[in-house]
Amino acid sequence: MTLLEFFYFRRLSGGLPSLDMRLAGFTPDEGMAWLTALGRRGGEIILVWHYLTFDLLFPTLLSLTLVSLLLATGRRLAKFRAMAAPAQSLLAFVLVLPYTLADYAQNLAVARLLSDFQSANPDSLAFASALTVTKFALLAIPVAVIAGFYLADQRRAGQGGERP
Repeated sequence: MTLLEFFYFRRLSGGLPSLDMRLAGFTPDEGMAWLTALGRRGGEIILVWHYLTFDLLFPTLLSLTLVSLLLATGRRLAKFRAMAAPAQSLLAFVLVLPYTLADYAQNLAVARLLSDFQSANPDSLAFASALTVTKFALLAIPVAVIAGFYLADQRRAGQGGERP
């Protein structure tokens, strides 16, 4: 998706980044500028190649990867390992699910803007922007926990702790 963004989608929009690539969100004017630069044809291309193909699978695949990494790094720590396996899985799932839901909600909001330009107004653009920021903020939570688990394991190993 990133390759498509940089080598194809940005050409369609005159060099403007896609709305869901803007970590800090976008103003309604910036969102409207992107939609206008794309035009109907560019919007249809991005809708089909991004939102109706890759972005249907990507959030789920990333979420499964995050859950796996949470479990793998967590199980290297005695306190996490001491939890029952279903509790470990539930914790990993609960940490990742908000990101997954926000990503799909954001994808739906942007897909709606692309499929119906008339629905693009300051409120709908502000909502899509808020979902974009929320998606990235919620993604940071499991990533931070994975990093914390990894660093705790490294610190324990550096202190002569036993590796699993």
